[in-house]
Amino acid sequence: MSKGYRSGIGVMSGTSLDGLDLAWCSFEKEDTGWRYRIEKACTIPYESAFQERLSNATLLSALDYAQLNVDLGTMIADNINEWIGHEGKPDFIASHGHTVFHQPAQGLTTQIGSGAVIAARTGITTVCDFRTLDVALGGQGAPLVPIGDALLFGQYDACLNLGGFCNISFQNEDRRVAFDISPCNMAMNRIANLLGKPYDEDGNIARNGQSIPELLLQLNQLEYYNQSYPKSLGKEWFEQQFLPLLHDFEKHHSAADTLHTLVLHISEQIARIIPSAAKTLLATGGGALNKFLIQNIQERWGGKIIVPDPLTVNFKEALVFAFLGLLRLRGEKNCLASVTGAKQDNCGGTVYFV
Repeated sequence: MSKGYRSGIGVMSGTSLDGLDLAWCSFEKEDTGWRYRIEKACTIPYESAFQERLSNATLLSALDYAQLNVDLGTMIADNINEWIGHEGKPDFIASHGHTVFHQPAQGLTTQIGSGAVIAARTGITTVCDFRTLDVALGGQGAPLVPIGDALLFGQYDACLNLGGFCNISFQNEDRRVAFDISPCNMAMNRIANLLGKPYDEDGNIARNGQSIPELLLQLNQLEYYNQSYPKSLGKEWFEQQFLPLLHDFEKHHSAADTLHTLVLHISEQIARIIPSAAKTLLATGGGALNKFLIQNIQERWGGKIIVPDPLTVNFKEALVFAFLGLLRLRGEKNCLASVTGAKQDNCGGTVYFV
């Protein structure tokens, strides 16, 4: 492999704000394609004060925003240093950063968590800022995981990620298609938080609730769902379009009923867009552990849902971002125009060599 890049740490901070995912991965390219291994992985929860800063990042002054960018980079670097200890160093770090603004129609997307700080404090070559080149080329800058789905998980007909938002990717003849489907953990965790829980374990709270038909109808009628792909969702859309509907019903209905309705909504939106020819669906992300959600998707779709081993379920995105960093260092395309709508495939990411 050129330049000796074989192992890297993928770093992911998702929209659900549950913490920082770190996955130390190794890669090998063979005649039949890529092989990978997650050597070890962990999730580092955000301290409540830092979580609040990230949650309110869209409201910060320019100076405070810039400081948060540095502080998150410092936090990532220091946690990586502590995590790897005396086990040696990987060849590179690939950090997605934390998305604050995502408005591709305006030509902008921002992910904070300074790659320069990460590289300087760890002494490890760092790749970051994966989305901005694609947006500059007229794309959505999202989703980025599908090229990893195609090259690392091509044995499945479709790959479903149930994270803060849920998204899907699948092969359509000779091109990869992928897009965001709907909010997922971002919405469900918010309701669980009202009950003092970080999330709805196994979907048990939702299972004991009842549907709110009017809320389900209004959610399903959101304009985004009728838009053609490529398309993507961001926190701004969630706060402006989705969250007000929840607020309208939270006052008069229990958290269990709201969660139940969200599960119905999410599973309906997922089932309606899975390709008819698909027989196997790989489900990963925190929502894949929500048994009630998986059950509802299964009831609406007739194929086989595969929920893999816990490492893959919880750290697939971090794994894929490590892979995207590797492709960037090799000078190979890591973002597909067929997915994002950009003018061309591209090799995105800013690299800090140390």
